Amino acid sequence: MFEYMGDRISNAIKNIRGMGRISEDNINDALREIRLALLEADVNYQVVKEFINNVKEKALGQSVEKNLKPDELFIKLCKDELINLLGSDYVALNTNGNPATLMLVGLQGSGKTTTCGKLANMLRKKHAKKPLLVACDIYRPAAIDQLKEIGKQLGIEVYEEGKEKPVDIVANALNYAKENHFDYVIVDTAGRLHIDDALMQELADITEVLKPQETILVIDAMMGQDAINVINGFNEKLKLTGAILTKMDGDTKGGVALTVRHLTNVPIKFVGNSEKMDGLTEFYPERIASRILDMGDILSIAEKVEGIVSEDEAKDQMQKMRKGDYNLEDFLVNMKQIKKMGPLSNILKMLPQARQMGLNNVDIDPKDMAHIEAIVLSMTPYERRHPECIKASRKQRIAKGCARSVEEVNRLLKQFEEMKKMMKLMANGNMKLPF
Repeated sequence: MFEYMGDRISNAIKNIRGMGRISEDNINDALREIRLALLEADVNYQVVKEFINNVKEKALGQSVEKNLKPDELFIKLCKDELINLLGSDYVALNTNGNPATLMLVGLQGSGKTTTCGKLANMLRKKHAKKPLLVACDIYRPAAIDQLKEIGKQLGIEVYEEGKEKPVDIVANALNYAKENHFDYVIVDTAGRLHIDDALMQELADITEVLKPQETILVIDAMMGQDAINVINGFNEKLKLTGAILTKMDGDTKGGVALTVRHLTNVPIKFVGNSEKMDGLTEFYPERIASRILDMGDILSIAEKVEGIVSEDEAKDQMQKMRKGDYNLEDFLVNMKQIKKMGPLSNILKMLPQARQMGLNNVDIDPKDMAHIEAIVLSMTPYERRHPECIKASRKQRIAKGCARSVEEVNRLLKQFEEMKKMMKLMANGNMKLPF
């Protein structure tokens, strides 16, 4: 997501590196490249024009400090303007209410039903609350069954009354949620191929009964500029509180994200970045701007780790690294934790200068990690705690036990020792991280 746009912008900024100062002559080429990058990424022309003018005006109006290079100043200005386009601040979900009520609306094919499941899953995981999904799409064939299947997969209850009137379903679901002490009610509404009066009247009627804290538009990011018309169409009738951009992991150039907030004033609250039920992430403008400019997203990595590794575990691991006591049993635990964070290739993309180092194109086969895990599991507990004892005969037994080669066992042990030395240096503050 945003890689195409980010690559083009990063290349444009390279052209002014090494310049003694910022002048109109030396930034014009960079601005031209950035303009083309944004337009090709499907950013609205008016938004692009405003962005370029703002960056140029601020760049020429600032003197470069001695401790700041011209390209660093220029990147900072670009980042500030990107953040401004994306909405400046993160707008959290309003979960007040007993129960809190959220209504998801959108056109057919936007991924609304799946997003309901993802949102319920996130709210349950992040806030340890009890969500109820409500099936109100009575028109699309199998929509109710799809939501029930998602609920079953996640272990989240789905309220449905078949093909009854959506307004009645919502009223009954709300009473049911109150009686059974649910914290959130998430309503999956019907969509159409286009906005029409019948759809809007139904949604208005549901709103009257539900009185939702959040009315969120789920929109396919691959729609490009048409997304603005759709958002404005829904917003005029329903007063949207936010939007969720889906399919950001698909063949989308990401330009719609830079356009939505600026032209509609509807905040983007989440983006869907995979088909899995945990593939929904909060939309933080500053983090997105950093990713576009290849500055990394360390905060998102930290949040992922925080949800998997407790503070006590992290302190214990750090202590072991400092003492050099980190062993293969610890390594095995860490591997399992990394797997819970999602594909390792996605984590690498969040590191600063990932594109510059080629980490955005690293394709890590899950089978390779499975092979490493199999080798470690083939060792005895003693061998995992004391890898230095693993000599030729033990290596042969380990390789045979996991159906891998002795060469692979040797390679793992060598890489582990190198990693262990590096971890000790970092833990003791004798080595700087590359960011």
